[in-house]
Amino acid sequence: MSEEIRWGVVGPGRIAEKVVQDFGHVEGARAVAVASRSIDRARDFADRHGLQRAHGSYADILADPEVDVLYVATPHPQHHAVALGALKAGKALLVEKTFTTTVAGAQEVVDLSREAGVFVMEAMWTRFQPAVVRMRELIADGAIGEVRSVQADLGVHREFDPADRLFARELGGGALLDLGVYVVSFAQMLLGDPDTVAAAGSLFETGVDAEAALLLGYADGRTATLTTSLRNALPGQARVFGTAGWIDVLPRFHHPQTVVLHRADADPEPITLAQRGGGYSHELIEVTQCLRAGRTESAVMPLDDTLAVQRVLEDAAGQLGVTFAEDPAVR
Repeated sequence: MSEEIRWGVVGPGRIAEKVVQDFGHVEGARAVAVASRSIDRARDFADRHGLQRAHGSYADILADPEVDVLYVATPHPQHHAVALGALKAGKALLVEKTFTTTVAGAQEVVDLSREAGVFVMEAMWTRFQPAVVRMRELIADGAIGEVRSVQADLGVHREFDPADRLFARELGGGALLDLGVYVVSFAQMLLGDPDTVAAAGSLFETGVDAEAALLLGYADGRTATLTTSLRNALPGQARVFGTAGWIDVLPRFHHPQTVVLHRADADPEPITLAQRGGGYSHELIEVTQCLRAGRTESAVMPLDDTLAVQRVLEDAAGQLGVTFAEDPAVR
């Protein structure tokens, strides 16, 4: 590992445009390369963001000796093959959510990561937002007693377009993998792995899920009620209910600035903590610090949590009649 952590971007899409701007808030790390299946698109991205090298294939950036860690922001089905290739090349990884499109694919990446001793983390930025970090501290300190239930919703209205990635099954489209991952990961973070998953919803004509409501059940009676949609907008709020109070996570909960603590016989207590940069810097800092410390997993976003979330998403999608496949090749 070089003194400076050198990052490469795989897939210069909408999210990557935002993430790369936050490297200015990460000490000791710098984005140096980008890869796209289109060399022109890669060069344009590199020019606009001051990156040194542009690659016209994902395979080329895997072979770049001056890249230490890759941020993978391709469509979901391509994560699996790119991640396996990167791990075989000894490169650490930050992989956008949803981590892969299948549980089997996620397990394969996790197994190789652990076998090779190479760092991998899912890019679930929610867990690193300062307001969410403070919320977890309050819960750990017993501020609302024992957490018994979680509610969360995240949805947007998108006009149906079969040519758009969001509606294409071969590109991992649908509400669950694009937005549902946030509500499921939020619940899993607070309640752990559920014992049962019940899902209801509807499909677009391309065969991907348009909307879904999930009820996660736990053997001791705890529950999570979660809603996601591409058919209609939702507030994007979350609530965490405990035996001694509750916490509101104000919209949009997956990157909030304010949480409100409610306790018996006390006025509501708003807690506002702003993000650094666009909010992506916090996960970039986590990866950079983990690499410097020689860790192969994040304690905040461990791989077992990623696998648990992937299992819930696959279970829910299957109940709606939706299945996905991984893209088998790095190109």
